[in-house]
Amino acid sequence: MTVWLMQGSASQDFLRRFTEDFERGHDDLRLDIRIQQWTGIGPKVQAALSASSDAGPDVIEVGNTQVAQYVEGGRLTNLTLESMRDWGMQDWLPGLAEPGLDNSAQFGIPWYAASRVVIYRKDLFEKAGITSPPGTRAEWLADTEKLDSGGNQGIYLAGQDWYTLSGFIWDEGGDLAKQSTNTWKGTLDTPAALRGMDFYRRLQALGNGPADADEEHPPQAGVFAGGKVAQIVAVPGVVQAIVQKNPALKDELGFFPVPGKTAGRPGTVFTGGSDFVVPRNTDDRDAAVAVVAALTGAKWDTDLARTMNYVPNKTTLAPAVAGEEAVAAMAAGAAHGRATPSTPQWAAVEADNPIKEYMTKVLDGADPRTAARQASRRITEQLAPGLG
Repeated sequence: MTVWLMQGSASQDFLRRFTEDFERGHDDLRLDIRIQQWTGIGPKVQAALSASSDAGPDVIEVGNTQVAQYVEGGRLTNLTLESMRDWGMQDWLPGLAEPGLDNSAQFGIPWYAASRVVIYRKDLFEKAGITSPPGTRAEWLADTEKLDSGGNQGIYLAGQDWYTLSGFIWDEGGDLAKQSTNTWKGTLDTPAALRGMDFYRRLQALGNGPADADEEHPPQAGVFAGGKVAQIVAVPGVVQAIVQKNPALKDELGFFPVPGKTAGRPGTVFTGGSDFVVPRNTDDRDAAVAVVAALTGAKWDTDLARTMNYVPNKTTLAPAVAGEEAVAAMAAGAAHGRATPSTPQWAAVEADNPIKEYMTKVLDGADPRTAARQASRRITEQLAPGLG
């Protein structure tokens, strides 16, 4: 069995242990795990899906939002029956499962996830008299306003951080785009999506994040490390860069889920991660399915999550990472996570992103409804097959 895994998804020790265990339980199978680079992976996977059965991989790890582009042309194996019968699909994280679904057929099988959380300065919270992380959006705004004083930014939120905005829109019941029959339409101008943008505007104003740049320009880890920022919204892995630049912050950093509208339910967040797909041109479907079943099953999925500080693929496995503050915060948010619209044309939106331009316009004082209508029209054009 030839298995393609992406660079950085699993440690060599994990792969060694998994391979030994799998081959002990499957005397007739041997695993050939080949590590791939993310750069340029799209065309390489497309070529593999079109290759003869003896030339390509039998199992491929793909980004959860990439599944849609590989489904086209009927080149993936439909794994719906296994998902419904054996794999407990009802407990999968929605941000991993939904992108793997096409016309009620499951092609992508969730493996692991990561999502944004709030990284905060414990010392600045204590100084402001905040004894526990906020549990609702309203509390978050109030706490951030307290923190935005004494020369400190209550939060550093770049004006074009559209992944974070997406979560606020979803929390309000809105979407970036919706599909009607076979046509996708941008929906930033709906009342729900506008409410999400309004919350973003109010939160972003409690810091000095640039209105015309995203979280990588400049890298928000460097800004946070400067010592005058109380919070950022980011994946926990950013902490490594923060501490490298400012070791004094090592013991002052904490994590909590992005708050939701009501207590007890964290906010909806964009969920990134990986799914497994099985090419239709595999010459041993049953063996490929056995590999996917083992890697995504509770035993090895939990092992991977603990080893790599990921969120397991099921909400029922979240207790396995409860002891790690950062991962537990990710898991709480990922339980309600979402992914970008499941269409191959979404790549065109991200390549020339009208959401970013829309956000900047609103933060600079433009009428939100007018700017949202303009951005929605552009998204609709980009999502038209062959035109994006």
